[in-house]
Amino acid sequence: MKNEQDQLKRDAEELAKLGYSQELLRGLGGFSNFAVAFSVISILTGISQLYGYGLQHGGPSQMFWGWLIVGFFTLLVSLSMAELASAYPTAGALYHWSSFLGGKTIGWFTACFNAIGMFAILAGIDFGLAKFLIPLLHLPDTALVVNCLYALLLFSHAFLNYRGIKIVGWLNDFSAIYHVAVIFLLITALAIKGFHQPLSFLTKFNATDGFSMPYSFMVGLLLAQWTMTGYDASAHVTEETIDPGRRAPWGIFFAVVLSLFSGLFMLMAVTLSIPDLAEFTAKGDSAFLDIFRYNLGNEFGSIVVGLVAGAMWLCGLAGMTSASRMVYAFARDNGLPMSRMLSKVHFKYKTPSGAIWSLSFLALVLAFSIKMYSAVVSIATVALYISYGLPIATRIWARYHGKHEKIGPWNLGKWSNFVSILAIIWVLVVTVVFMLPPNEQAASVMGIFFITLVLLWFFYVKNKYAGPQYIER
Repeated sequence: MKNEQDQLKRDAEELAKLGYSQELLRGLGGFSNFAVAFSVISILTGISQLYGYGLQHGGPSQMFWGWLIVGFFTLLVSLSMAELASAYPTAGALYHWSSFLGGKTIGWFTACFNAIGMFAILAGIDFGLAKFLIPLLHLPDTALVVNCLYALLLFSHAFLNYRGIKIVGWLNDFSAIYHVAVIFLLITALAIKGFHQPLSFLTKFNATDGFSMPYSFMVGLLLAQWTMTGYDASAHVTEETIDPGRRAPWGIFFAVVLSLFSGLFMLMAVTLSIPDLAEFTAKGDSAFLDIFRYNLGNEFGSIVVGLVAGAMWLCGLAGMTSASRMVYAFARDNGLPMSRMLSKVHFKYKTPSGAIWSLSFLALVLAFSIKMYSAVVSIATVALYISYGLPIATRIWARYHGKHEKIGPWNLGKWSNFVSILAIIWVLVVTVVFMLPPNEQAASVMGIFFITLVLLWFFYVKNKYAGPQYIER
């Protein structure tokens, strides 16, 4: 107990050096930190929600080669982010990193892109879950039913996050174990039933989108990249993690590695279980559910998919945890309108209550205003990866100009620059590819968002926003 109290004191002192007092309850261990990121990534959520999209944009080869390509480059991005999380363990995470290394302007833009990504990822998870539950619960597929179900899901995640980090921390720990157990059950059940296709089937290209083969495969990467987002959650809860300089980087790294390999095996099992590729490609969004019902029977198949829906709900819970901490930190530095309300911490539960309820409302508005689901997840993916890339690029710039850089206990050493450069290249690829047709609505939204940010910065924010409080300059 004394050792833990000493560590908590050291953590509070380190946070104070970065300019902040310990307001949030610091009670997460290493596994809990990892569990938050692993739950937000939630391969069960990403794969099940966009499986039909992947079939239409590349088919089996998309599931195998697309996943490996995205997984490799995502690992590089996560390694660079893990280094920064070790050096600057604050709830503001990405935007603090950019601010400390490149100044308040780049930090503010990083925060804004991260914020819109968070809004969109919450909308993507819960709206996707609402649509996923409609056929599972045999509910009428009307806009009213979907929207009411979506609002209810958002409220459940907001309420539990509002009630305290201990409840959410326990559920996130359970979520990590739950995800692994469901993935194992899913793969085992399909394997026992017997696959319909040989391994060579995984290299078969198939597309029904009317695009050329390279283009179709490229835009189809959204399946894997949408899934492999959200691992910055480990960094966002560093102010609630004990010994975050060591535990948060490992949380990011292990969440991505475990997601990469478990997701690959899951995709292989599901894809090899397709009896007729053309028939199931035509099913679109229901393809994932129908594969299980066909192979395992309607009743048992629905039970397995119901377990997947449970994983989606847990993913949304962790997503709310991560997003609310980021918004709280940004508002704490007066970087948002109504910052005083958004940075409010509940006196009893020690949770960022203002950020939690505001995020719920904004996520509700975003999902209602965009008709095409893949455009919502494109916005989330592009915005988040821009916010991932900006602090990494800023660190490269700072090193080139000889600026002082804090090195955390977890670092890549001589490989740091090489990995960072490859990570930036991949962020640029993601930014361009996922705003191309058929997701051009994402490009329109991101364009409007960027122009709005520029105008806000020069005509309102620039002279009012001081940036994060950082003592070690």
